[in-house]
Amino acid sequence: MRVFLDANVLFTAAHNSHGKAAFVIELGAAGHFLLFTSDAALMEAERNLAAKYPRSLPFLEALMDNITLVTADLCAPFPGGLPIKDAVIFQAAQSCRATHLLTGDLRHFGPFMNRPDATFSITVQTVAEFLAAM
Repeated sequence: MRVFLDANVLFTAAHNSHGKAAFVIELGAAGHFLLFTSDAALMEAERNLAAKYPRSLPFLEALMDNITLVTADLCAPFPGGLPIKDAVIFQAAQSCRATHLLTGDLRHFGPFMNRPDATFSITVQTVAEFLAAM
């Protein structure tokens, strides 16, 4: 499996080292699947942590040792209706050939959750859904 992490997953894992998002990264670090994120998602997570929980920034940096950073292919297709900032996240997931995109953004990704038929074969899930499906 190739698992792409959205900014909110990175943020949560860095802020709560005992939570589900951090556990997903631990599983990836242990070799159960490959982990990816994008430069845009990382910058968003850093910006939000700096504003809300600046002491968590070193934890995010440490987590990145286990996550491969990718850049979005802005020519790649994305599901219609995604705002541009989320389309870039989806395109980055495509760039690394992700099988899963984990996000907590139900507002924008909600209609595409667990619908690989609508997301070019990428399964979009929350962290909890991903763990439950394992």
